[in-house]
Amino acid sequence: MKPDLTQPMPGDAPQDKPARKTLKQWLFDYRLALIVAAADLLIWIFWPAQAPAVIRNTGDYLVEMVVILIPVAVLMGLFEVWVPKQLIGKYLGRESGWKGILLALLFGAAPTGPLYVAFPIAAMLLKKGASPLNVIVLLNAWAAIKIPQLLVEANFLGPSFMLVRLALTVPSAILMGWLIQKGIERSGGLDIDPAGLENIS
Repeated sequence: MKPDLTQPMPGDAPQDKPARKTLKQWLFDYRLALIVAAADLLIWIFWPAQAPAVIRNTGDYLVEMVVILIPVAVLMGLFEVWVPKQLIGKYLGRESGWKGILLALLFGAAPTGPLYVAFPIAAMLLKKGASPLNVIVLLNAWAAIKIPQLLVEANFLGPSFMLVRLALTVPSAILMGWLIQKGIERSGGLDIDPAGLENIS
C-alpha cells in the first residue's frame, strides 16, 4: 500500500498560509493611487472641461512609471540575490568613510532616470546595510548632480555656472546626509516599515 503523500508526515513542520490582507490594509497600501483616482473623479464632476486633459496626463504618467519601474524591480531582485549584504556594508556602510561618500556620489550621478526610481533603490541599500548618510548623498546626487544634466547645464548656462553650482551642491549634499544620519541616531533608528523593505526585494 502506497503512502498518502498529500498528508503531512510525522516530523514535518506545519506550513503557515500567508495571511490575507484586510480591506483596511489594502486601502492603506494603495492609498496614493486611490487619492489620484478620487482627485480625477472630482475634477471630472466639478470641472468637466479640464477633465480630459487631466485624465490624459494621469494616464501618461502611469504608463511612464510602469515602463520604468518594472525593469527597476527586476534589477532590484537580481541585486538582492547577487550582491551580498557584507559588500554593501563594506563600501557604503557607516564605516566606509569618504570612500562610501564618493561611491554614493558616483552611483547617484551616473543614472539618467527620474528621481522616483531612486527611492526603492535607496530603501534596498538601507536594507543591505548602507548608511543613511551615503543614501542621502546618493539621492541628492541623483536629483541634482547627474552627469548628463551637468553637460546640458554647462551648454545652456555656461561652464562657470555649472562648476559653481556643483561646488556648492556637493558639500550641501554631504552636510544634509550627515545631519539626517545624526538625527536618525538621536531618534533611535530609521522610521521605516520593515515589511515595506521586505516587499521591495
